[in-house]
Amino acid sequence: MSSECEGKDSWPELVGDEGKDAAATIESENHLVNAVIVKEGTFVTADFRCDRVRVWVNKRGIVTKVPIIG
Repeated sequence: MSSECEGKDSWPELVGDEGKDAAATIESENHLVNAVIVKEGTFVTADFRCDRVRVWVNKRGIVTKVPIIG
């Protein structure tokens, strides 16, 4: 899936972290992506993009899913 994209493509170590901190880490580790914080339950498009990482957070802003390129 994300093997077509350049740079680091997943951040399992960020699950449980603050969303804003996770987004900053992702963008510092792969300068080709924009990290977008998304609240659980939000509808999003299904298109795949090498320049996007969705950071899924709960009500408290804590990362709940492994952020991956897509």
